[in-house]
Amino acid sequence: MIQIGPYRIDLLESGRFALDGGAMFGVVPKTLWSKNHPADEANRIRLALRTLLLRGDGRVILVDTGMGNKFSPKHQAMYGMDPDAGDLLSALAAQGLQADDVTDVILTHLHFDHAGGATCLRDGEVVPTFAQARYWVQQRNWDWACQPTERDQASYLPENFQPLMAAGQLELLQGEGEILPGISAWISDGHTIGQQIVRVHDERQSLVFCADIIPTASHLRLPFIMGYDLQPLVTLEEKRQILSRAAAENWLLVFEHDPLIPAAYVQEGPKGFEVREALSATGITA
Repeated sequence: MIQIGPYRIDLLESGRFALDGGAMFGVVPKTLWSKNHPADEANRIRLALRTLLLRGDGRVILVDTGMGNKFSPKHQAMYGMDPDAGDLLSALAAQGLQADDVTDVILTHLHFDHAGGATCLRDGEVVPTFAQARYWVQQRNWDWACQPTERDQASYLPENFQPLMAAGQLELLQGEGEILPGISAWISDGHTIGQQIVRVHDERQSLVFCADIIPTASHLRLPFIMGYDLQPLVTLEEKRQILSRAAAENWLLVFEHDPLIPAAYVQEGPKGFEVREALSATGITA
């Protein structure tokens, strides 16, 4: 368990899934990325669905919600969803929490593997999973999600976010700055428009939830950029900025999709940015 400011911080696993390894690493050859991420017969690699849980200052806060439970059996098979890897509500229950205890949900962006658990099926209707919570997302990402391009429309599924607006639970943020006390957003447009990178900080330390700018520890290397990214050269410069600060200021980086390394401190080595100290899940979660 880590304490930053008023917040106890834990990492939750809300499932496992699989995506094409080539898409996850873009122009990087398979001979390089497969060393740490072996592919299955469909060229997919195993990925985590990791959620940040913050408790303190009278709040229970989640950052991202995984894929949820609304996928059809066809899509579950397509994305290699592991039924034995748990789900977000079970992970919360293991922490002694129920859905109605959650006061705030910060969504880095509205792709299905980050916002899918924001809503659920209840009596045949798609409704917000966390009925008492405010959901925080950037206005620019909301606008993009509502009118995506043909290239990324399969990642923005309206059932994951439109019910939040209909229920009056959505808070649209206008750019960088503080979301809640001690929790701020930095905007990243390389992967998708209006992604917010969440930083939890006090006067001594910072934790950064990297979302899809650095989805795994392997993506610390600057050229390792996902083929999914809309603006890969923008991602390159965004990574350079965040990693330079992380190394210089000793930030703890949380990797949302890395199946083996949940979080790490980084340094700049002879071949670029690299893990200086990796933390296991038990290093953050009591």
